[in-house]
Amino acid sequence: MRLTSFTDYSLRTLLYLAANRDRLVTIQDIADLHVISKNHLMKVVYQLGLSGLVETVRGRNGGLRLAKEPKEINIGALVRSTETDFFMAECFDRASDTCPLTSNCKLKHTLNDATRAFLAVLDQQTLEDMLPATGPESKPVRIMRNSVKN
Repeated sequence: MRLTSFTDYSLRTLLYLAANRDRLVTIQDIADLHVISKNHLMKVVYQLGLSGLVETVRGRNGGLRLAKEPKEINIGALVRSTETDFFMAECFDRASDTCPLTSNCKLKHTLNDATRAFLAVLDQQTLEDMLPATGPESKPVRIMRNSVKN
């Protein structure tokens, strides 16, 4: 299974906001860090705002912050809300299914079970679970963009 870039960017945005709870973060900060389109990221942040996960602060010193605690943000629920479908194969979509094997094929059921298992694992995780450990035993984590050298 491959997640869309929209889901990927949603997860990256939430992780960055959770790791930077002590300040407001700009869309440009996130776009620069991940080397992704600011315009696409604006659409992601807009949807995260509509879903109540991100709060925006307008003005000269404005930015973004999490609207919920990281432990209240379920990864499975997020993925379900950002993915358009979970069609693993053509036969999952009855409207466009032209496969002559669909009526007798067991592959669809196996792939369906795999998708449910995939989502069940994500349902057990929160954004807090995805953050680096903190405390006396943990090492500090610096989030920085990798440089590409030619």
